[in-house]
Amino acid sequence: MKRILKGLGIVAVLLVGMAVTVPPNNKYFEIIKNLEIFSNLYKEINTYYVDDVDPGHLMRIGIDAMMESLDPFTNYISESEIEGYRFMTEGKYNGIGAVSKKMGRYVTITDLYEGQAADKAGLKPGDQIIAVDGQDAGDKDPDAINNILRGFPGTTVELDIRRPGRADDFKVTLVRTEVQVPNVPFYGMVGEDIGYIALTTFTRDAGANVANALKDLKSQNPALKGVIFDLRGNGGGLLNEAVNVSNVFIPRGELVVTTKGKVKDWDRSFSTMGQAVDTDIPLVVLINKNSASASEIVSGVIQDYDRGVLMGQRSYGKGLVQNTRDIGYNSKLKLTTAKYYIPSGRCIQSVEYKDGEPVHIPDEKRTPFKTHNGRTVLDGGGVKPDIMVDEFSSEPVVKSLLEQDLIFHYVTEYCLHHDSIASIEGFHFTDFDGFLDFLGQKQFDYDTESEKLLKQLQKKSSEEGYALEAQIGQLEASIESTKKDELVQNKTAIIDLIEKEIASRYFYQKGKIQMGLRNDAEIQQAKSLLNKSGDYENLLKG
Repeated sequence: MKRILKGLGIVAVLLVGMAVTVPPNNKYFEIIKNLEIFSNLYKEINTYYVDDVDPGHLMRIGIDAMMESLDPFTNYISESEIEGYRFMTEGKYNGIGAVSKKMGRYVTITDLYEGQAADKAGLKPGDQIIAVDGQDAGDKDPDAINNILRGFPGTTVELDIRRPGRADDFKVTLVRTEVQVPNVPFYGMVGEDIGYIALTTFTRDAGANVANALKDLKSQNPALKGVIFDLRGNGGGLLNEAVNVSNVFIPRGELVVTTKGKVKDWDRSFSTMGQAVDTDIPLVVLINKNSASASEIVSGVIQDYDRGVLMGQRSYGKGLVQNTRDIGYNSKLKLTTAKYYIPSGRCIQSVEYKDGEPVHIPDEKRTPFKTHNGRTVLDGGGVKPDIMVDEFSSEPVVKSLLEQDLIFHYVTEYCLHHDSIASIEGFHFTDFDGFLDFLGQKQFDYDTESEKLLKQLQKKSSEEGYALEAQIGQLEASIESTKKDELVQNKTAIIDLIEKEIASRYFYQKGKIQMGLRNDAEIQQAKSLLNKSGDYENLLKG
């Protein structure tokens, strides 16, 4: 302890010495002054606070508070979080090959990567992790559990598992391996002469994998007349892979993105460097509100060069570039260093966030730019598709089913009674009444926006002395009656979600994508557009 205090004292003396030599009107004086204050504060708390304090935990709280005052994408990555960072950039990590989520008291497995340790050991979606290496996992932070599950390849971890439909818990020992997750989990034909490629993340080799998928589709289908490129839910990744993916569809030497930040020496322009696979084949790019960063670069580039038609919902609006800096002890700082600008000159960055989510910017407040063919496009708040399509599962009742994991739990019970299903093409879920009975057993309920407003009105009117209980009660009863019909009204969307979840249990991520393609309204609309060459060309001509 004396040695630590002595070290902190030396740091303080050095900082004081530096402060003396720096002019007080210099910005660096403020930095040095506040570092000294922080150092002294940290020392005093650790030395004299009435209870024992974990120095690492205390510092992490301070760091997280500092990060929260900046944009949502500037983050501190501790040594224990490095594997998660590696997965985001490389598409691989060391672990057991399972995706999990906290449901109730326990972390529950929700997805398995085919052929990885958890899959080989016979674990299933719905399995609850009761203990890890003999330590109770109840009510534990899911990130802490995942950090334990990740580790050096060849090391083991013992899990106590509780499985629905099985009376007793059981143990399983897993050997950690390097888990590599494909960024192009599926490509194939979705109709007569129409190809489809799904890209889920811009990790290493994303450009090469998309290029190979397109080459394969062309070689196996000489009459290929259009491609649907699916970037829905793709949160981005590596900037250079955004350039490489763009290069699949646009020729060599074309500007893709320019980055501009505080450090002018770091400003750069990125252009395509290789030979495109196909610069002419009709292309529809699907995006939604969860398409972000690199996805927005690629979709924006396709739009700016009028290379293809964008379809779906407005994208997330992340026009910021992050770089990582090593800050010692195998930890990193991921910080925003620049904004990126696509070929038309626009930046798609949302200018305001609330609770980490972008706030919608009205079109009239966004600056207009022009595409290569002279079509008007707007900056800020994400990329707006050329064809806007209502989100398939945006109804409140559907959102509530997903948020409460009720479709997941229903499918877990369904799989207890079905060892297998027919092929993706031949399977159809027909027991919607059984699903409604399940919801009744679980006492499913949710609050609509109207109900939330009524509760606010009830509270406010009571505070102000207005007797509105009878009127509010009548409105609540009317809403409750309408809510019962909403499940049936959204039957198609709910069955689609159930079928995709069932397909994932037997055929992994690839099966889920294939099942989704069969029912996907946006896929059908994209196919229709590609089959009408005149409509497609007129859209791009503006």
